[in-house]
Amino acid sequence: MLGVREEIRRFGRTAFVHLREASACPIRPEAGRSDADAGEPEEPSAHPVALRGSAAERSASDVGRRDDGVKDEGLNPTGSFKARGMTTAVSRAKQLGARALAAPTAGNAGGALAAYAAAAGIPAVIVMPADTPAANVMECQAFGAKVVKLNGLISDCGKYVAEHKDREGWYDVSTLKEPYRIEGKKTMGYELWEQFGGKLPDVILYPTGGGVGLIGMCKAFDEMQEMGWIGEERPRMVAVQAEGCAPIVRAWEAHQNSATFFANAATVASGLRVPGPLGDLLILSMLRQTNGTALTVTDDEMLNAGRELASLEGIFAAPEGAATVIATRKLVASGWIKPDETVVLFNTGTGYKYTEAWQLALAQKMEIGKLPVEN
Repeated sequence: MLGVREEIRRFGRTAFVHLREASACPIRPEAGRSDADAGEPEEPSAHPVALRGSAAERSASDVGRRDDGVKDEGLNPTGSFKARGMTTAVSRAKQLGARALAAPTAGNAGGALAAYAAAAGIPAVIVMPADTPAANVMECQAFGAKVVKLNGLISDCGKYVAEHKDREGWYDVSTLKEPYRIEGKKTMGYELWEQFGGKLPDVILYPTGGGVGLIGMCKAFDEMQEMGWIGEERPRMVAVQAEGCAPIVRAWEAHQNSATFFANAATVASGLRVPGPLGDLLILSMLRQTNGTALTVTDDEMLNAGRELASLEGIFAAPEGAATVIATRKLVASGWIKPDETVVLFNTGTGYKYTEAWQLALAQKMEIGKLPVEN
């Protein structure tokens, strides 16, 4: 599964700061420290996002690889990669004079928006499905945001925001409805370049719901080429989706340029339950341009891999992140990933946000192992 033997490298000043200094980020230094930098000393990543690895040979032997690494986005200030986009979006919205912010969410984006809006002193409205993980609901409420729950999916929440934003005076920070969230998420690509010593890995596996993280990294790679940091080479991008919600995979396998709405979407990975991603055209185009691919993982596979990541690697991952482990195994088994290639798996959030999913995972372990229940 995993087994990187190199040290975990943590950066005190992340690529986000370098972007400011290089004028590659829309938040300019002359604007001063943003009021939206929630509790952070100098930059939006007070807890640097690390390239995680391990020397656990037991898990490495599962797929016969010891050179795969996990980029653990659960170490971000609000526990997921969503902090990257929201700190940029909220900071810029404040500079532009926004009086209230709103967004639909499957969970983590709402928590990030609520946190940075609170730090910026701007009211936030978070619209989420009624079955959003409890931790995400509580964090939004704790940060003082107005939480609206709907019976439906994130697509229904997006419609709600679109229908109410003009009348209510909300600045819409929904996925790809404003230009700044992607600017924050592209820092994942810059950090990979930095953490690999001025190079990029051969393959990147990314859990793909809305897909902005994947789009942002590809944008970063194009910018790096324009600045002369890299050549035309690109990592092969892999979109990993849940079997119960796979609009990108279905379009990819059908050789289509766009995705159709995935009806009756259902998965324990709330961040992957995006039946109609707005960035479908870009995602599919970038998969083709990088000679990448797309594949699905079942909920049971995610839960099993999550337990292994925790017990063998010490990584308490979100189900979305665990999905990339299974996807890696499948691609190694098929020969799509070669033995000598460097591979990075993205864990997009911390498992602490997914208590319901982890209860299922641990219950399955108890049943399989016939272990006694301990209080």
